[in-house]
Amino acid sequence: MKITVVGTGYVGLVTGTCFAETGNDVTCVDIDANKVQKLSSGQITIYEPGLEKLFERNLKEDRLHFTTSLEEGIKEAAVIFLALPTPPGADGAADLSYVLGVADQLGKLITDYTVIVDKSTVPVGTAEKVAAAIARNTTVPFDVVSNPEFLREGVAVDDFMKPDRVIIGTESEKARKVMGELFAPFVRQGNPVIYMDEKSAELTKYAANSFLATKISFMNEIAILCEKLGADVDMVRRGIGSDDRIGKRFLFPGIGYGGSCFPKDVQALVKSSEEANYDFKILNAVMDVNEAQKLFLIPKIKAYFGNDLKGKHFAMWGLAFKPNTDDIREAPALYMIDYLLAEGATIAVFDPEAMGNVKQVMGDKISYGEHQYNCLENADALIICTEWSVFRTPDFNKISTALKNKAIFDGRNLFEVSRMSELGYHYESVGRTPVVS
Repeated sequence: MKITVVGTGYVGLVTGTCFAETGNDVTCVDIDANKVQKLSSGQITIYEPGLEKLFERNLKEDRLHFTTSLEEGIKEAAVIFLALPTPPGADGAADLSYVLGVADQLGKLITDYTVIVDKSTVPVGTAEKVAAAIARNTTVPFDVVSNPEFLREGVAVDDFMKPDRVIIGTESEKARKVMGELFAPFVRQGNPVIYMDEKSAELTKYAANSFLATKISFMNEIAILCEKLGADVDMVRRGIGSDDRIGKRFLFPGIGYGGSCFPKDVQALVKSSEEANYDFKILNAVMDVNEAQKLFLIPKIKAYFGNDLKGKHFAMWGLAFKPNTDDIREAPALYMIDYLLAEGATIAVFDPEAMGNVKQVMGDKISYGEHQYNCLENADALIICTEWSVFRTPDFNKISTALKNKAIFDGRNLFEVSRMSELGYHYESVGRTPVVS
């Protein structure tokens, strides 16, 4: 099938590459000429495990193409995916200007029946708006389908190639048949393709992300209560996670969620609820809890240093909002850095993938380690913000030799409390008994 993907961000590039991997002829369109030039020459523009190998193979096999021209990119395309940004506006609502702008152009360009697919995360009713924008400029038949993505950064390739489910929102039998054929190679093991109306599909995406964000914030509040009552959040997590009605995933406490999806999707669903004259109380609380959680470690750090951080030097492990990605959007680490700098502290950081992106934001306000240990030199304490695997079993001798104080503030509960006590560290984490050296 000839497919076009408009937008080459995380979703667009993964979508285009994975469709090419199953034998389709894919053209990706982006207005960023520099990015298109890099991709066309074989230089991948995001870090996503497993993606580069597929990208290089399909580029070599001439199944994957890139262009800045929408007109050129959609020629003979049976399906056009819109994988465009929908950032939150000043009022929290998703900004649909990119999506509707392309839709307006498509009406002037399509020459035969085409299925246009909303792959971006969009509010309920967007499919109708996209259809109206296209229809203003054409009499050619088309269908607009909602096909939300459920890709987790760090495992996005596996999520696309082996989806738990595929959601297809359309009431058109013709579009349903096209989409069913397109996704058939990805659901050979029997995982469901669930057909529904467009509005239900649009809401399904927001509901899924908002529910997961709610689980995270709930567990973070349980962690706070554990500290006040003397319970251990790890024990509580294991106890409730073994109940298959609850499940084990998204129950790990920490310093809050970030990234490109959860923050904006929860906010957008709240805004949509307000527009429908409904006060979504739970999600408002989720956002409040998460906002506070980003700085959860700060009172612990300030207490250790007598409430005076001026002149203190900190090492920080982890900058990305989660491991196995270079994405720093809404990353809790950046909130921590801003706070510590405002208090007069200095910071040396290390992250396996995200330092380049942080340099573009922070510049020389902080220093950057070549590896995880040299950023520890002469630091007053170590702060852990991302649970990269490389941080889980470190050389504690190197840590204690480099740090001025054997003090670690762990926002991701990487280490066993008993082990840190044996090693003689001052160790504070989330929802567990602190180790006071």
